[in-house]
Amino acid sequence: MSLMEALHWRYAAKRMNGKKISRGTLDTILEAARLAPSSYGLQPYSVLVVEDETLRERIRHAACDQPQVSECSHLLIFAAWTEVEGRHVDELIALTAAARDLDPKELEGYRQSLHAAIAGFTPEEKQQWAARQAYIALGTALTAAAAERIDASPMEGFDPPALDDLLGLEERGLRSVLLLALGYRDMAEDRLAGLAKVRWPRERFVVEWSGA
Repeated sequence: MSLMEALHWRYAAKRMNGKKISRGTLDTILEAARLAPSSYGLQPYSVLVVEDETLRERIRHAACDQPQVSECSHLLIFAAWTEVEGRHVDELIALTAAARDLDPKELEGYRQSLHAAIAGFTPEEKQQWAARQAYIALGTALTAAAAERIDASPMEGFDPPALDDLLGLEERGLRSVLLLALGYRDMAEDRLAGLAKVRWPRERFVVEWSGA
């Protein structure tokens, strides 16, 4: 199946049948999310994987009782870091130097520019910025799931403070931003299954900018 075929096939499944996806397929989707681009390459978020059925049932209560939370195979929680600090920049520079066989001193200019950028954010701007990076990873995970013929339902409809409290995310320096249910669509129960995809036509969506 080509990429375009996969994207036409996918939709946000509202009901899932509980069938488990393989660990290898899950790892492919998670690796795609890990490889997603992010501002400065800092990736200021984590992805939590919840398979336990009892816990997913409890999460469902904080997610507007959306059935796919408990019916899915795995629930991914994209959680932004509550703090993005200079130490994270230093860790990234060290990682980059090791991966590219460089002397960290060669990256000193870049390190200083990243420190300045992070220091220039207000706390609110930093939280919004981190959340936006998580959205990029979500989009990549959605595409990877479609390519693997796995249904994926992204969700913003949940109570972040309630979920954070349930999972103790604050103590981990995290705050929930997005949910992604992974599994297989229930063709009998999902009224949206099999319906035509609806998007604005290309001539309305794409603007060929001339600059004049």
